[in-house]
Amino acid sequence: MCTNIVYEWLKTLQLPQYAESFVDNGYDDLEVCKQIGDPDLDAIGVAVPHHRRRIHEAVRRLKEADETAAG
Repeated sequence: MCTNIVYEWLKTLQLPQYAESFVDNGYDDLEVCKQIGDPDLDAIGVAVPHHRRRIHEAVRRLKEADETAAG
């Protein structure tokens, strides 16, 4: 299993089972993860609707944290 920031992020979302798929599809950094949309989740293999919602919500929080940090 990969141990990196994306794995840790997914672990906090209680979705660590997707970590390998995320990395295999090029989502190995949170900056890249901020760009995730529905087609990306399809490619990664996230099919469960509430898992998709959880990831979308977490991506929104990542973007908000960036905006807050930027001022």
